[in-house]
Amino acid sequence: MKFAIIVFPGSNCDHDCYYIVKHVLGRPAGFVWHKEKDLSDFDIVILPGGFSYGDYLRTGAMARISPIMKAVEEFAKRGGLVLGICNGFQILLEAGLLPGAMLRNKSLKFICKDVYLRVDNINTPFTVNYIENQIIKMPIAHAEGNYYIDGETLNRLKKNNQIVFRYSNCSGDISEEVNPNGSLGNIAGICNDRGNVLGMMPHPERCGEGILGGDDGYTLFESVVYYMQFRQ
Repeated sequence: MKFAIIVFPGSNCDHDCYYIVKHVLGRPAGFVWHKEKDLSDFDIVILPGGFSYGDYLRTGAMARISPIMKAVEEFAKRGGLVLGICNGFQILLEAGLLPGAMLRNKSLKFICKDVYLRVDNINTPFTVNYIENQIIKMPIAHAEGNYYIDGETLNRLKKNNQIVFRYSNCSGDISEEVNPNGSLGNIAGICNDRGNVLGMMPHPERCGEGILGGDDGYTLFESVVYYMQFRQ
């Protein structure tokens, strides 16, 4: 079981992802440069956070046409697990692997802080080790995390249980007061209809050990390993 961590020009959370996979989780991991075209040696793909291509045009717009993305798309179509974190989520949206788009934060300011999330779907490879409606805490760090989607597709996400994480308070209540960026429905993370592609704005790799102030993110990576072992 080997993790691929895609590296674009401007990625800055790639080593964070490598560290938690390799040194905390104890699993093989490798960096894959954006000009590569082959993912055949890997079982899980991570698109890390950062500012790919300096966020020129739109966040993720240029990374979406990098050579590696064709391989990522084919990997996902075969049922491979793909995790997009922050900028990685934005890239997945631009690539059409997840529905919707990212707007500027409602405050028009960069936000960097810990937030509470409610786990709304534990029936994905990324959340099987969480508890239904569990409240977790993770950091966010973005300027364009305001998730938007049309009403018809939003209803489809709800019907298919594709909303995985939502911003909440420490009791799990969902309200505009605890929505850090204006995301529609307090959405912090969604999956595709097959459940093998997850995009999320919070950073689980930054809260994978107690020394970092919390380890709620560790459970996400642990879930992936558990799922892959069970599937095999």
